[in-house]
Amino acid sequence: MKILAIDDQKLVLIPLESRLAELGYEVLTETNALKGVELYDSFQPDLVIVDMNMPTVSGMEIVQHIRRDKKDDTPIMILSGNTDDKMITKGFDLGVNDYMKKPLSLNEVCARVKRLIGVPKTGTVSNTNNVMIQQRCVGVVIPCYNEAERLLSTEFTNFIDRNSGYRLCFVNDGSKDATLEVLQNLRKGREDFITVYDCEQNGGKAEAVRLGMLHMAQQEDLDYIGFLDADLSTDLADFDELVSTIEGSDFKIVSGSRISRMGANITKESARKVISLTINLIIRNILSMNFKDTQCGAKIFHKDVIHLAFDKKFITKWLFDVEIFMRMRKHFGLDKARAMMCEKPLKRWIHADGSKLSMKDSIKIIGQLGQIAWYYNRKKKFQLKRI
Repeated sequence: MKILAIDDQKLVLIPLESRLAELGYEVLTETNALKGVELYDSFQPDLVIVDMNMPTVSGMEIVQHIRRDKKDDTPIMILSGNTDDKMITKGFDLGVNDYMKKPLSLNEVCARVKRLIGVPKTGTVSNTNNVMIQQRCVGVVIPCYNEAERLLSTEFTNFIDRNSGYRLCFVNDGSKDATLEVLQNLRKGREDFITVYDCEQNGGKAEAVRLGMLHMAQQEDLDYIGFLDADLSTDLADFDELVSTIEGSDFKIVSGSRISRMGANITKESARKVISLTINLIIRNILSMNFKDTQCGAKIFHKDVIHLAFDKKFITKWLFDVEIFMRMRKHFGLDKARAMMCEKPLKRWIHADGSKLSMKDSIKIIGQLGQIAWYYNRKKKFQLKRI
């Protein structure tokens, strides 16, 4: 029994191919829709699984090729994030046999395949984890400096094993300990889902995040790219909620917010809390934006603003988040920038022991805020003078 799966996002196809192959099916996958059409003609599958929204050739055009041009009755299953009723109706009118809406579990996909074409006698399934086929593909940059002792490896691997559509990029920021070795071991067996970007020299968190974000922006199948602290003070489940917020909106940036509220587990040291409130007041005045928490280490970006936010080096060591918002403001104007950015309160944030930021460093931040205000406002005045 042969299955052809066509989807422009490789991260969706990898777990799908693996599970169907375990069941005993012969599976071919293709991310290029045009090549997928060619494969259909040569492979002659017993089932076609196709995404609806793809560049160059849509899933609907592939359905039309099979039903109208080839006049074949090969079973066709649509696996798509497109939930438009007219599109779904058109698909069934053209003769698709099933329409599956992302996100959904891999177990459900396999159950539907079995119902349509039966089960091969040779299949043996060793992995029954309920992996989720996501509607979108997301890159996550995780900066690491001397994290060998506290890197929560199993939490990262368990998450990507359960959620297809995520690619993690660990940036080793010139660590002096065994961080690079830990990351390389973490990647083994999951090379399609975990990348290790190694910086020989320590450049600081801002530069590590910047390089990681630009590296991930080169991956064509990613819809959104964000960053997250290695200590998982914000956990991956909360990060996934940031992704859900941006994919259902017109926002270009969704930033986590460590606001204390009912039903949320937010813990901070009392001294840090006082300093944070003071710094936040200064930041709000500089940005002219009502951000409650610019410095949360969990943010997600639409791919089309990555280069605007990260192409140029940041001028400060710890306040690159503020610089990102300043860059958005300078490029789009205050009102439009406000409409493009959103804060999402986190359900959980725990202060992690071993933070690299000391109380003395916190005081230096105020000076760096003055540096940001002078730099970006000076740049604006210089441009106006030239005009």
